[in-house]
Amino acid sequence: MVWHRHEIARGLDALRDAVVEVLLSEPAAAAAGTTGAGLALGEAAPRGRTRTAPEVPAQSPGPEHDDADLAVSSEDDEADRERLIALVELARGGDKEAFGLLFDHYHPSVYRFLFYRTRSQTLAEDLASETFFRALRSMNNFRWQGKDFGAWLMTIARNLTTDHFKAGRTRLEQTTEDMGLHDDATEGPENTVLSALTNEVLLTSLQELPKEQQECLIMRFLQGMSIAETAQVLGRSDGAVKQLQLRGVRNLAKLLPEGLRE
Repeated sequence: MVWHRHEIARGLDALRDAVVEVLLSEPAAAAAGTTGAGLALGEAAPRGRTRTAPEVPAQSPGPEHDDADLAVSSEDDEADRERLIALVELARGGDKEAFGLLFDHYHPSVYRFLFYRTRSQTLAEDLASETFFRALRSMNNFRWQGKDFGAWLMTIARNLTTDHFKAGRTRLEQTTEDMGLHDDATEGPENTVLSALTNEVLLTSLQELPKEQQECLIMRFLQGMSIAETAQVLGRSDGAVKQLQLRGVRNLAKLLPEGLRE
């Protein structure tokens, strides 16, 4: 699964840049009596490609729905929005092929969220599979509420991780996958911090954030979700997500080893 590594590296680079900007800008901002935001409120990296869907069990046709006027999609392209909405309509009517296409589209973002939350490839894959099977079982009952279908899937994934850790079946696991080091530094204070801020340091500190800040940073920087998409999943306003993101980046910078904050 090479694409997992590629997307993980790109997402970590986006978060690393935001943290480094806070580390480098806040001393100057404090001296000027202001607070730097910069990349902490910026857009994150785009999503990656998809995987092949597992075999989907048969599903009986569902009832007719009258909520089509509330159907939305967060895709930028109008044709993509219409396609995904149409696939959801077919899938909640029992169309297996349509659900498989939805799996192809949304699986990468669901998997990445779960991987960053658990730091375990195996666990993330298991929880991603369970997310889609739960979604499949509930498709007949899915209702448009002015939210993207992906936000509904992400809510299922969030609940699964919460239940998993509450049940105490595992602790947050250190990934055995080679996360790689950011070792392309050249001269200058920014690249000096970047060279020291490895993926392992970044992810370890990320796990210490409060849950909602952690999830916000994962969605925004590591998954490339928009502010609006993140707000839908977290049940917050766009403005609240911006503030949550800014606090999360600042707190993440404070959690880094002492040598990186000097």
